[in-house]
Amino acid sequence: MHGHKIWFFPDGDLPPAGSTEPYGHESLVILNPNEVDADVSLTVYHVDRAPDRLPPQRVAGQRVRCFRMDKPIGDYRIPHGQYALKVESTTPVVCQIGRMDVQQPNLAYYTVMGYAT
Repeated sequence: MHGHKIWFFPDGDLPPAGSTEPYGHESLVILNPNEVDADVSLTVYHVDRAPDRLPPQRVAGQRVRCFRMDKPIGDYRIPHGQYALKVESTTPVVCQIGRMDVQQPNLAYYTVMGYAT
């Protein structure tokens, strides 16, 4: 099996959407390169309160799934501003996060791999 079961992303910072496309956002992309489906749980850490643990989300075997952080994940919406993520999976996966920041005219988009254990 390829990947890891636990990933951390300490630098979440959901930017404001802006008024035109492309809209500011962050995306968590999870690749499950294995044949077995993965049930993935997210824990969202905040600056000023206890963490929120979201219900598991399914990532099918040999598929990729993108979670837009500016859109609801189930019934939960990540607030704008700084946060961190912990991704826990029932089977090894590969995780990456990307940010589209539209707060200045030149834009900024980058992606980073998380810290896996």
